[in-house]
Amino acid sequence: MQTMPNPYRGGAQTINVPAATPSPSVNASAPTALLAQCPVAKVTPLVDATGLAAKAGVASIHVKDERTRMGLGSFKALGAAYVIAHDAAAIGGDDLSNVLSDRTYVTASAGNHGMSVAAGAKVFGAKAIIYLAAAVPESFAVRLRDMGADVVRAGDNYAASMEAAMRDGLANGWTLLSDSSWDNYYDAPHRLMEGYTVLMDEVFTQIPTSPTHILLQAGVGGLAGAAAAMARAEWGDAPQIIVVEPAFAPALMESARAGHCVLADGPESEMGRLDCKEPSLIALKGLAHDADLFVTITEQEAQAAMPILSEHDLTCSTSGGAGIAAMFASLNLPADARVLAIVSEGAA
Repeated sequence: MQTMPNPYRGGAQTINVPAATPSPSVNASAPTALLAQCPVAKVTPLVDATGLAAKAGVASIHVKDERTRMGLGSFKALGAAYVIAHDAAAIGGDDLSNVLSDRTYVTASAGNHGMSVAAGAKVFGAKAIIYLAAAVPESFAVRLRDMGADVVRAGDNYAASMEAAMRDGLANGWTLLSDSSWDNYYDAPHRLMEGYTVLMDEVFTQIPTSPTHILLQAGVGGLAGAAAAMARAEWGDAPQIIVVEPAFAPALMESARAGHCVLADGPESEMGRLDCKEPSLIALKGLAHDADLFVTITEQEAQAAMPILSEHDLTCSTSGGAGIAAMFASLNLPADARVLAIVSEGAA
C-alpha cells in the first residue's frame, strides 16, 4: 500500500485542468425524478456490517451494496442509462419507447458501463455498440449481446478500445457516451456522473450518523468524484475521504502528485473495472478539491480482502471491494472510526 495526502485539499492551490472543466454535480433531483419512472429502479441497501467492523477494529462500517442495482449488477446502472433517458425525455412524446430509434450510442467499457449503455439504449429504441478490450471477460460480451448490443473487440487495453470507439463513432456519426471526460468532452460524462449522485442521496436517508471516514475506489474516478462532492455538500469537511486505486493504475494519485492530468504507467490489474491509466478530468478536478488521501493497493492486498467480504455476505469482485480492501491493508483507521464504503459490483 502507498498513501499520499492530497496537496490540494483546503483550496490553497488548485490542480491544473482546462478552464472549461466543470466540477461534479451535486444535484440528485434530476436523476431521481427520471429514475422514479423506471419500473426496475429500487433503492439499494445500506448494510450495517457489524461483523466486518469488529474484524477491522473500527466502531462501525456501513456498506452501500450496489450489487443489485436495477438488475445490472453495479452502480454503473445509474450513469449511462440516465444520460440516455435524459436524451429521450428531451425529445419527449407520449411514448418514449422508440423515440431514439435513429440514435446509435458507442462506447468503450471494461464491462459495467457498457451494460448501462446497452440497457438505456434498449429501453428507448436506440442502438448500442460496445467496444471491449481483449482483457474484458467474454461473460460481459455475452451479457451485452443478450441485451441487444453489438460488441466489437478492439485492442489489448481500455485505452485502445476507447480510441477505436472514438474513431469509428466519428466516422459513422454515432453518439459517443464515455464514462470518462477529457478536454472538450464534458457534457455527457458530467450528466453521467450526476446519475451517480442518487447513490449518495440514498445513503443520506439510510445512514444513522455521519461517517468519519469514506472509502471510495476509483478507476477514471466518476463514482469517487460524484460521491465525494455529495459527501462534502452534506457533511462538510468532517469526514476523511480516502480514494483507493490499484497500484498498477494510480492515475488520480499520480495526477495529483504531478499537478495535472497524467497517464499512469503499469501492467494490467486484476481489478479490471479500476484498471484505468488516465483519470476523468471532471473527477480529477472534483477529487483534488474534496479528497483527503489517495491510496493504492496491490493485487495481493485486493485479493486478501475477498474471503473476508464473502464471510460477511458481501461477495464481490476485487474492483467492487477495493475500498474495503484498503482498510485491511495497513490503512490503520482509528478504533472510533465510523466508516462508509461501497461494494460497487458483484463477483462477475
